[in-house]
Amino acid sequence: MKVLAVDTATFWQSVAILDDQGIVARRDQDAGKSHSKLLLPTIDQLFRESGLSLMELNGLVVSIGPGSFTGLRVGLATLLGFRTITGLPLAVVPTLEGLAWNLRGASTPLCPVLTSRRGEVYWAIFRWVTDELLERIVPEQVGPPAALGGRLTEPTVMMGNGWEAEEAAIRNGLSRSVKLTVAPAHAMKPSAVSVGLAGMQRLRRGETAGLGVSPLYVQRSEAELQYEQGGGMSPVERRRERVAKKMAARTARIRTRASRQQIRTRRNNT
Repeated sequence: MKVLAVDTATFWQSVAILDDQGIVARRDQDAGKSHSKLLLPTIDQLFRESGLSLMELNGLVVSIGPGSFTGLRVGLATLLGFRTITGLPLAVVPTLEGLAWNLRGASTPLCPVLTSRRGEVYWAIFRWVTDELLERIVPEQVGPPAALGGRLTEPTVMMGNGWEAEEAAIRNGLSRSVKLTVAPAHAMKPSAVSVGLAGMQRLRRGETAGLGVSPLYVQRSEAELQYEQGGGMSPVERRRERVAKKMAARTARIRTRASRQQIRTRRNNT
């Protein structure tokens, strides 16, 4: 089996061509926000290096998110276009799962972490059951780094740019009894090789993306954000609190006016 694998979920663009023996060609680079300019030339370069063509592949694999909205759309749209042209099957791999494949067969739970908006992080927890079977212990989440620290309850390997950026905040929410290990440098960035290996496994099982496939955006609802911004109070509770404050202020003004009127009345009677 030969596949083209792409990961554009973060600033780190990774593209690879794989077969059953391993890596045929690969290119990793800091793309910043330029995936739309760099992705197709990079793919073309890998085909030239490998001597292969798109029509000689057996499948396509792409990282589906969470991650950068723009980066995800570029990667998915490109491979969807290739699928339309060639009819090749397309497998999609969640980005955090792809990161976990960087440490295939690890004996300790893995927690990939990616940066998100508003100072939050995307994360999930995985465990390798065998060298071929990866179990998702906690599904993809998004939230404050300290909240992630509070969810870690056993020795865990941390990885990803979210860990590198928010280590201190994550540790602030961590129980002192929980020991964390940091993944080696080569496993910290998304890799099209890892995404490709996970995708090849899916393709062999016949798990392909449907016509309506879209990026995996893991975002908290607006209601949750409002709840947090309101100090942990629901919208109904906040409205009740506002009404209560207004009523208390109005009552206080009425009492003040009544008290003043009473004073004036006493003065007039004396």
